[in-house]
Amino acid sequence: MKKNYIKYTAFFLLGIGVFTSCKKSFLQVNPKGEFAESDYYQTPDQAFAGLAAAYDPLTTETGGLDGTYTDVLGPLNSASDDCYAGGGGPNDTNDWQLWNNYQLNSAAGPQQGFWPINYLGVSRANTIIAELPGVPGLSDALKKRYTAEAQFLRAHYYFDLERLFKNIPLILKILAQSDIYNQVQAKPADVYAQIEADLTAAIPNLPATVVATEEGRVTQGAAIALLGKVYLYEQKWAQAATEFAIINGTPGGTTPVYGYHLMANFGAIFSPANKFNTESVFEITRTASQAYTWSNWNTFKGNVYVQMVGPRNFGDATYAGGWGFNPVTKQLHDALKGDPRYGYTVLDMDSLVAAEKSSYQASYQNTGFFLLKYAPLTKYKATQGAVELNYPNDYIEIRLADTYLMEAEALVMGSGGTARAQALLDAVRARVGLASVPVSMTTIKNERRLELATEGHRWFDLVRWGDAPTVLQFKGFQAGKNELLPIPLTDLSATKLVQNPGYAN
Repeated sequence: MKKNYIKYTAFFLLGIGVFTSCKKSFLQVNPKGEFAESDYYQTPDQAFAGLAAAYDPLTTETGGLDGTYTDVLGPLNSASDDCYAGGGGPNDTNDWQLWNNYQLNSAAGPQQGFWPINYLGVSRANTIIAELPGVPGLSDALKKRYTAEAQFLRAHYYFDLERLFKNIPLILKILAQSDIYNQVQAKPADVYAQIEADLTAAIPNLPATVVATEEGRVTQGAAIALLGKVYLYEQKWAQAATEFAIINGTPGGTTPVYGYHLMANFGAIFSPANKFNTESVFEITRTASQAYTWSNWNTFKGNVYVQMVGPRNFGDATYAGGWGFNPVTKQLHDALKGDPRYGYTVLDMDSLVAAEKSSYQASYQNTGFFLLKYAPLTKYKATQGAVELNYPNDYIEIRLADTYLMEAEALVMGSGGTARAQALLDAVRARVGLASVPVSMTTIKNERRLELATEGHRWFDLVRWGDAPTVLQFKGFQAGKNELLPIPLTDLSATKLVQNPGYAN
């Protein structure tokens, strides 16, 4: 087993040797063969393929050492008070169950996917940054843009690693084979400094907007918003507010240059018919156009999470069936009940089947309430390939209402002016017809809970606010331990890495 562990560690930390080439598209990353890094980067097309490979881990829903589901939403929703893990039983997609119950350990849990997937992204970003200067025939303008995109991606992967694990190696170059097992964990402050540096360097060389055929590629707005979010997590309130103000503009209006504004219809934000809408700042693309089948496991680019959260053994004119994961908790249901966003966030299945005189199979930890933002809708069922693997729903990782609320938080916490913070909070509420409430951290926290429910932000919010031990006590959260994931056992073996507090090696 140790030999296998060493092999996997080498692959994900080194990031050289063999990797997959890609079509010239960020929507359809399609394997065409394999190539050796040492023989590559000889043409502009090869440089583009290498950049596309650096984007690819963003869209990875399966992977790691065991190839299980490791999308962003499922594990994070399971760990929060928004949802339970659900599914077919207490061992179904065990990584989610272990985080849901806070029983994860170094050998089992979602870290088995998050760690290698993000480090694969880091290594591919390092490779493209190192190789771009020597690519023959690639214009200076494209070298600058590709480098900026790779810098954003490296910052993004490291931000996720830092938030999830905190104590991580900081690798900024292609490693020699002899150096792999000598990596040590960096100081979190040093990792954050590198993330800031990458984003600051990337912003001026990224396009303000992209044409339709390039949707899914990084823009200035995405990098500015991510930099603001990084500052927020570091509690650099004034700097965070400054970055968010660039994205947000006048609350309730349209942002100059970037054109962002709140969608009038809250429910329309999440529809596959409205990809890259005016509220989308950074969106991770999914496609149903490749008709993937189960033989394409670990390479499909549809949204399997949509299938996972649908009710089991059910189907009608509106909702397709699914596998019953991430049933909504009674806590979230009760918090949203009476709010205009309820009907776009929570599906009351028990009421629906009673009205239709139909039925569904109760999933594990069933509450009768299901996700709506990513519900499998009958009209989007694939007509080719495996239906389960080909839902077209994108994941909007950063959207304007999120940046409004993060700026309001930065202003309140940094004493930067409550008048603008109030306007930002009011704009989010007014969009769904809610009256103003006095701005405070209490009202901002509540608004984030209701506005962003089931979008993967809640667990991170609770941890950074210090609220997780109280709010997640009913799930078994332990203060001083469960704020972080354990370093995977596979990466502790034969390396100099040290396990996070509270977890045995």
